Amino acid sequence: MAPIIFVLGGARSGKSRFAEQRTRSFAAGENVYIATAECRDDEMESRIALHRSRRGDDWRTVEAPYRLDEALAEEATDGRAVLVDCLTLWLTNHLLADANLDRESDGLASALAQATGPVVLVSNEVGLSIVPENALARRFRDEQGRLNQKIAAIASEAWFVAAGLPLRLK
Repeated sequence: MAPIIFVLGGARSGKSRFAEQRTRSFAAGENVYIATAECRDDEMESRIALHRSRRGDDWRTVEAPYRLDEALAEEATDGRAVLVDCLTLWLTNHLLADANLDRESDGLASALAQATGPVVLVSNEVGLSIVPENALARRFRDEQGRLNQKIAAIASEAWFVAAGLPLRLK
């Protein structure tokens, strides 16, 4: 199995920057950025532009807001290092589409198990705050926690990033 690196942290913790550095450390022939965001407003457009400018031109971007398993099957091959940013938005897309989240996360786990090139995955830790006041937000928090546990269990490395500082968990 190829290296699977899981990077977890809060909003603006530095997790994406760390994940980009970790992906580059594999010195693969090509760096592939799998983007899961859907640009739905001006704020998201600004966030996407910031990430693109920080990465530079040495990345190839693949957009996969829903079919992450298929994108990984295509891209996570020998000679490539793949960064998935982020699982939180991917889960949100599926939650809002009323998808079968167990089936989607199982498909993701299966695709990771079949990867022949290194994959770095970014996700938000959403369980360290107050209990959300509405049912959808509580469901999202719980589903994200379950997804994070599933990916951490199969990852060869897991990192928690806070205030720009990475802490190795596994």
